[in-house]
Amino acid sequence: MASRTASISRKTAETDIQVDINLDCAPGSGVQQVINVSTGIGFLDHMYTALAKHGGMSLTMKCKGDLWIDDHHTAEDSAIALGTAFKEALGEVRGIKRYGTAFAPLDEALSRCVIDICSRPYCVTELGLKREKIGELSTEMIPHIFYSFAIASGATLHVDVLRGENDHHRAESAFKAVALAIRQAIERTGGNEVPSTKGVL
Repeated sequence: MASRTASISRKTAETDIQVDINLDCAPGSGVQQVINVSTGIGFLDHMYTALAKHGGMSLTMKCKGDLWIDDHHTAEDSAIALGTAFKEALGEVRGIKRYGTAFAPLDEALSRCVIDICSRPYCVTELGLKREKIGELSTEMIPHIFYSFAIASGATLHVDVLRGENDHHRAESAFKAVALAIRQAIERTGGNEVPSTKGVL
């Protein structure tokens, strides 16, 4: 089967981003998984690395942003670039499961993600984060990262943290749930059908 890969560049006055992605690097694929993320925000690197690792993707992301202002542009634009690359790599929504549902625990925290790769972008998040920052990433940016990814990738995304006391755990379990749901949704069915009664997505 054709490899599902993409390489995109996104450059603005605020950020300069390069993303390379391969969607088919899950264990058993025979393809070595390579993950190398550098955004200038350590916790964001950690989250994108978890997303790629558990999503079965290879991901190289290099982002230079205006962090002397704050973290907003880097977080938002990197998610847009990632969603754009994901959509390009996936190609036509055909021959995949389309829907993914996953739960991911991290110690006391538990998150759920439901995704529909449907070309109707929408995002709902209930993360319950209380701290202002985790590392150098503003917690208000975490739901915005999911939103930006959903809009750019053309997916409907619902992410809920069901319980948890530690915001690091809550955020990380959310990213891992998203990763697992994506991995399920993009799994090839072995056919070539469009997974919709409309006949097109």
